[in-house]
Amino acid sequence: MSGADERHMRRALELAEGGRGLTSPNPLVGAVVVGADGRVVGEGLHRRAGAPHAEIEALAAAGAGAHGGTLYVTLEPCTHQGRTPPCAPAVVAAGVARVVAALVDPNPLVAGRGLEALGRAGLAVTRGVLAAEAARQNRAFLTAMRERRPHVTLKAAMTLDGKIADVHGGSRWITGPMARRHAHRLRSEVDAIVVGVATVLRDDPELTVRLDTPWPREPWRVVLDTTGRTPPRARLIAAGRPERALIAVGPDPTADAVAGLARTGATLVRCPTRDGRVDLGALLADLFAREVRAILVEGGGEVHAAFLDAGLVDRVAVFLAPLLVGGRAAPGAVGGAGRELKSAVRLGELTVTRLGDDVLLEADVLREAPGEGSRAPAPPRER
Repeated sequence: MSGADERHMRRALELAEGGRGLTSPNPLVGAVVVGADGRVVGEGLHRRAGAPHAEIEALAAAGAGAHGGTLYVTLEPCTHQGRTPPCAPAVVAAGVARVVAALVDPNPLVAGRGLEALGRAGLAVTRGVLAAEAARQNRAFLTAMRERRPHVTLKAAMTLDGKIADVHGGSRWITGPMARRHAHRLRSEVDAIVVGVATVLRDDPELTVRLDTPWPREPWRVVLDTTGRTPPRARLIAAGRPERALIAVGPDPTADAVAGLARTGATLVRCPTRDGRVDLGALLADLFAREVRAILVEGGGEVHAAFLDAGLVDRVAVFLAPLLVGGRAAPGAVGGAGRELKSAVRLGELTVTRLGDDVLLEADVLREAPGEGSRAPAPPRER
């Protein structure tokens, strides 16, 4: 990897960040065009689904300056017709001599075909420049493409002694204003926010994105509700478009409850059950079919435990407040039956962010690498 390659790819990654939370179901992508004389002549990013891809923006900015130059792009150019035309033919037509891609696109509609097409057209192709950084940036998209399910982040706000509420169920507010604003930023980056019906009955949350300016995307507001106990007047239904409130019920919910929810315009999804609860794998498959690529699971503790027990958590984001509340009956961040220490869910390298008086801890879940005794960051399976 040359210093110039790394420098220009780092700029492409920086550009890609401008689309965070706006591009789903597409990935974050940035691109830089460097002319034959070594000067940057064009930059671009994918701004939202349906908008031009990063390569197209960068090539348009470069114009004739792209001829004989190098295109740096964080994900390989596509070869298929989606919401927009394929990018690889446009790259060839622009007269670029070389393409440097950080990652091969795991989408089976692409899966290396873009770089192969460029190579066949006579372009020099380099891959893998800042691949680890690019993979971290697009962790949700990569998981979704390889696992055929949304990437799952478990999010909790808890006291220093591990409680997500006091003995009376009170949880407002464990964390301060800065942490709560950041939690809404996390919501803005996903396609769905998931809670259990107990949280709905206790807290009546809206599950919306509330930032300084109105957010242009509306994540699904999802409730795990086997028997259909969500009240038709629940705030999460009226907080946005009613059809974006998705109530996941079992195969035999209460008939009157379902009828009442249906009249609100909420989306009802009947799922098979496992151990008397909505089958989370079936729900994630349904959400994936709705172009959900990333979800934020906000609890409570029994819901967190269910996702962990099902092996469906990819990342955790825990806001930790400098408070001690105690109480044997006060709920913790993870409920369920519990695990022996030797079977604990293990996390990778922690990222620590100070947010006023609070701290945000983030880490990927570690899973056994196939055929090895060591652990590796959860690599989504190839589909």
